[in-house]
Amino acid sequence: MLTFTEHTERIHTRLGGLHARIVGDGPTVVLWSSMFVDSHTWDRILPHLIAGDATPRRYVLIDPPGLGLSDPLTAPSTVAEAADAARDMLAALEPGEPVDWVGNAFGGHVGLDLATDADSVRSLVAISSPTEPIAPELRRRIQLLKPLLRLVGPVGPVRAAIVDAMLTDASAADPEIIPVVLDSLRRPTKASMTLALRSFILDRVDVNGRLADIRVPSLFIASDDRGDWSPDDAERAAARSPKATAITLVGARTLVPLEQPAALAAAILRFWNQR
Repeated sequence: MLTFTEHTERIHTRLGGLHARIVGDGPTVVLWSSMFVDSHTWDRILPHLIAGDATPRRYVLIDPPGLGLSDPLTAPSTVAEAADAARDMLAALEPGEPVDWVGNAFGGHVGLDLATDADSVRSLVAISSPTEPIAPELRRRIQLLKPLLRLVGPVGPVRAAIVDAMLTDASAADPEIIPVVLDSLRRPTKASMTLALRSFILDRVDVNGRLADIRVPSLFIASDDRGDWSPDDAERAAARSPKATAITLVGARTLVPLEQPAALAAAILRFWNQR
């Protein structure tokens, strides 16, 4: 089994300190995770990336603003502000060149903003990252659960709804997968997670009009079991961006890096090698 060492840093940004786990040395890859969870959702894919890549790299695994061990959010924010916080993070990391950005869901949304600037991002992988706002029916369901999240946290029906949105039934029953999600849910405060939900999901905006401004090589990855980001959605988004392609991975819902790490790593490495 591949082993590696990591160190942690706290990186100051306009949305507070971001908890970063850093592995390796070389060209920088930023791995930014989904809403609700944190950088440990990359733990299963990282060994595949390292073992399969001939190029040594510095992998920076980020807990997003208000989530994981990053500082709590204290006010509503936006995906655009999260992207500006990511720019603060990149300035602090001093990569010396544009980075390869790999984002899952929320992380993909941040990457779609950053990738309009080729001085910041060399390539983009956006995984399970819808380019439209959430659908009205899903918004209504989330609004019903938001007061419970704020009051009691991600337990009971709130936790069940989050797990159902993130994982297939098979993944939710996998003893290697479900603890990663549940542990992630325990780390942030109730207030911070509620603000993150409002800021990065409920208030997410349509970015299809900006896809033509992404001029870096991009890979949009859909799963076969997420209703609001279908393979057709990914193909349509890729068609709007000059250097984008789209693929679909099976056996996953939202947390593709956690659910299908080997297949996702292989797809990312092919993309890096072909760009």
